[in-house]
Amino acid sequence: MSTDSNAQNEDDLLDNDILDLDAFNQILSMDDENDEDYEFSRDIVYNYFEQAITTFADMDKALEAKDLLKLSSLGHFLKGSSATIGVKKVQECCRHIQYLGKLQGANGEGSVDESSALELIEAELKIGKLEYRKAEEFLRFFYESDPADDDEEA
Repeated sequence: MSTDSNAQNEDDLLDNDILDLDAFNQILSMDDENDEDYEFSRDIVYNYFEQAITTFADMDKALEAKDLLKLSSLGHFLKGSSATIGVKKVQECCRHIQYLGKLQGANGEGSVDESSALELIEAELKIGKLEYRKAEEFLRFFYESDPADDDEEA
């Protein structure tokens, strides 16, 4: 009963609006069966954290430079990384940024002018960063790690 109860609690914990459970379970399935610390998947997720922070900083610079092609490229890049982990709201924001950087509507339909695209990207970037922080907090909690612990491990 305890094992079933723990599995159910884990499913309840993960069944939320932050993660795509199917994608995240694929990452978890890569862990060794006897590894209760999820070391392999934890490394993947923590590398995603570093990648996301760097990419968001690069997006800020590209936005300041009004470099729409760079924003589109960075949006595409982080969209893929977010999809791999299952961070669905960051993935969605990055998909919008990818399209807007190509002067398409946020869903890839229609077109927008450069000024509108930059304004919409700025808004999407704010939402993406907020959603990233929620996902990071949630995933660090899942891996039972305090954000300050990450600095100590380096």
